[in-house]
Amino acid sequence: MNFKLIQQKITLPLVSALIGGVLVAISIPTTANAIAPVGAASTNAFVTNGIPSGGIGVATINSASAVAFTDAGATAVARSVGLAVYSATSTSQTYQAATVQLGGTLSLFNLAATSTAYVADGGTFTSTVAAGFTNTITSTAAAFTLAATGTGATNAIAVLWTAPSTAGTYTINGYVSTQGAGAGTYAAVTTTNFVVGTNFGRITVTVGGTHPAPGGTNAPDTLGNTNSSLFVAVSAASGTTGVIHPTTTLGTGEDSAKSKGLLAKSTTFGTAQTATVLSGGVLSLYGVVSTAAAFSASGGSFSGSQAGIADEVVTYSSSNNATVITGIVASNGASAVATLWTAPTTVGTYTISLLTGFVQDSNATTYSAPTTSSLPPTLSGKITVTVVASAVAGYSAAYSACNTANTTVAASSTYPSGVDALSTVVKANGDSWFIDYNLRDGYNAVLDPGNIVVTATNGALVNIGTTAGTVPIAGTASTDTEYGTGDSDTVIISQPTAGAPLTTTVTITYNGTTVCTKTVTIRGKVATLEVSGVGTGSLSSEDGSQAWIQSQAGGVRPAGLFLVVARDSAGNLVNTNATLGTYSAVTSTLTTVVQNVRIVSPSSSVTSSTSVNRFNVGTWYCGDTAGSANVKIKFTTTATGEVVESPAIAARCAGSPYTFTVALDRSSYIIGDLVTATVQFLDSKGNKANSVAAPGASTWTMPFLTSVDYASSATAVTKADGTAVYKWTVGGTEVAVTNGTYTGVISYSALTASTNATPTYKISTGSTDVSFSEILKSVVALIASINKQIQALQKLILNRKR
Repeated sequence: MNFKLIQQKITLPLVSALIGGVLVAISIPTTANAIAPVGAASTNAFVTNGIPSGGIGVATINSASAVAFTDAGATAVARSVGLAVYSATSTSQTYQAATVQLGGTLSLFNLAATSTAYVADGGTFTSTVAAGFTNTITSTAAAFTLAATGTGATNAIAVLWTAPSTAGTYTINGYVSTQGAGAGTYAAVTTTNFVVGTNFGRITVTVGGTHPAPGGTNAPDTLGNTNSSLFVAVSAASGTTGVIHPTTTLGTGEDSAKSKGLLAKSTTFGTAQTATVLSGGVLSLYGVVSTAAAFSASGGSFSGSQAGIADEVVTYSSSNNATVITGIVASNGASAVATLWTAPTTVGTYTISLLTGFVQDSNATTYSAPTTSSLPPTLSGKITVTVVASAVAGYSAAYSACNTANTTVAASSTYPSGVDALSTVVKANGDSWFIDYNLRDGYNAVLDPGNIVVTATNGALVNIGTTAGTVPIAGTASTDTEYGTGDSDTVIISQPTAGAPLTTTVTITYNGTTVCTKTVTIRGKVATLEVSGVGTGSLSSEDGSQAWIQSQAGGVRPAGLFLVVARDSAGNLVNTNATLGTYSAVTSTLTTVVQNVRIVSPSSSVTSSTSVNRFNVGTWYCGDTAGSANVKIKFTTTATGEVVESPAIAARCAGSPYTFTVALDRSSYIIGDLVTATVQFLDSKGNKANSVAAPGASTWTMPFLTSVDYASSATAVTKADGTAVYKWTVGGTEVAVTNGTYTGVISYSALTASTNATPTYKISTGSTDVSFSEILKSVVALIASINKQIQALQKLILNRKR
């Protein structure tokens, strides 16, 4: 968490409280303390000189109500609520992780000899406990402040953090200050940055969660909220029936629960769950309640029901499709409940419900314990179960995933993600592509072992790796096979020939069915150098122009005189950074006019054929005499020593603009015509000027012409031939054109050696008006034509009469 974000999370009262003291470091043990499973009674204890794994202490024992401990010697009394999973690593005290139910509570603690602070980006802090400290608390922060001199003793501090009611990932950080250069001095807390010291612990908390899938790890009963969650053991039984979940201690023992024949399970654990089980299969069901409870089903039968209390009473209906557990009351705390449900042998759809609460008596004021004929009133969990005759579902694209990957990910990450690597990922010569895939059947379960075949076109080498998160070794052929389930596998794709570009389509099949097709490209070694945007250099200098390069590259790049891109033999862009190799001049092409040529800024990205960063920017050094030379630049690959030369670069050198002339493309125009004005700049010796020095600001007066692209910019540079071209139109929406001959006036204020340019041009309105004589002539011609047609008609009539 960055300091700015933390500052935003801390309210003024906390900051004010922290100003009164300074933070000093908590002592960190040199050896890691083992973190026991959630629910083990010994896990709250820590040694007197530190905390478990050097991070933030977490009470891993659950209870119905959270408890903050009050004494360093009695940490075992601390209790969390709804803690499902907790883990820490001995290698980093800032890597702690917990999963807690919505609205659950973590009981946190430490031993400290001076000021300490906890900060969270969500949830609420309450109930701070710290003897000898000044305690200040806000919703998202808690401070334990001592005087600057400290107490010289190690004291217990504790706080309760209540998780938000919104599912998500949140972070809790603990901070102490770092000792300064002088003995006994510590960084002072300020109002702008109170976390001036060491982040001694960080817990990433997942609030809420999802139900695991068959074949995974069972969810702890504390993952769900009391009286509103129902879980199914997803671990498969190896025997003939299921194994019930133990109910003695909340948050423990889930690993021993087993189901038989479970094929599919939805990710929820509330009242809208689904599951698929074989006919006659057994589901191991469990949850946490604080009242009397019952399991009820529309078919099948229950057995082995139990709760984690001594006074439990378990009863069954006559058909065993309902079981009631009484003796649980809220005043005694929450209890785990569990049962086994055997599915019917008849295929179909059935429902299983967890019901909680007490039954209201007829007097509407008192309540009684439920019975199998009068079940509890509140629906706390529900599963719609599909019973099937066979587990054979075959490959399912809907539940399977396959994606290209820049590098195979850790097995603990989403693997595979089902989302292809970004299109911006570029694989250079010698790199490998990866395809991660995970095959599932129609029940979202792991497939039975089958023949997995991977083939690649264009000779690409492939190899299948079957260990999630582990990079396979490179393949030796374009086909690889594996007899397996396709559960979290990885394919590595490599070039068959070093340096040769490769575009290949990889196809993965399972028992003959195509399950994935991906096309990837690995770029080859540098084969060609393309030069473009060649300008004109300045005498006795290698200075280029950023304005020139920007006009050629289409975006901001450093100053230079030309651009270079490198390509492999297939035309793919190659990033010629300093790691790959170096650019230098082909010395045999240098002259006294052009004495050196080099790259001043290498390319930084080749992910896009339109990115301005694909260009290498180059320049050359001009002597003191104007002229030109055909020079070359070369790229040498460091690893192989291979050299690729560019085509000849027509490098020209000249002085800065000194004088100018203006020429129009025509001598006369009519309204609407396009006028092209070319400005030729010359240096002091009459050579076409360079494209480094700008001619400066100018003024144009062009009667009856409207500018199209002219802009009076003092920093604009010329083209490589020392010219600048501008477009004008004759007339315009606000210009009334009059026929005549006109003279423009153009001046460049910085070019004092040159007189104004005065191009002359003729403008005509191009009128289409017709004179009276022309109209009369047309009428006479029309009459004559009509007379001829009448005469022809008369002759035709006379001929017919004869």
